[in-house]
Amino acid sequence: MITKPFVGVLWVLCATAASASAAEPACVTVEQGWARLPPNPAMPMTAGYGVIHNRCSKAVAITGATSSSFNDVSLHETTITDGVSRMRAIERLPLAPGARAELKPGGLHLMLMQGKGALKEGQALPLRLQLEGGGEASATLTVRKAAP
Repeated sequence: MITKPFVGVLWVLCATAASASAAEPACVTVEQGWARLPPNPAMPMTAGYGVIHNRCSKAVAITGATSSSFNDVSLHETTITDGVSRMRAIERLPLAPGARAELKPGGLHLMLMQGKGALKEGQALPLRLQLEGGGEASATLTVRKAAP
């Protein structure tokens, strides 16, 4: 009967696919990650910046973010239209293979809200980017008064 060999091959294919998808987020990185030190360090919100790189062999999409230092983390974009600055949430940030997205003041950025404690300059904040399909990529943001 062909069932046992088929089940074995199917199991190997599933295990290989699972390990490949589990390893894939390691190719999504954040470089020069930093969070702005608020004027009052006890303020419960700030913004996060850096450069997200997709070094994966396929396109990825960032669909959210979390941090153990904040109850709410979301991706936003600031635009200026007719001299008026507007900020809107970004639900999905697609990145082609080899692409990068720069998170910077006045553009794409992370809103870090409902902080769980006062921030200190030099403090490391853990960040997890949520990828479409269920993967995650870990990063760290360093608290700074100004851009590095």
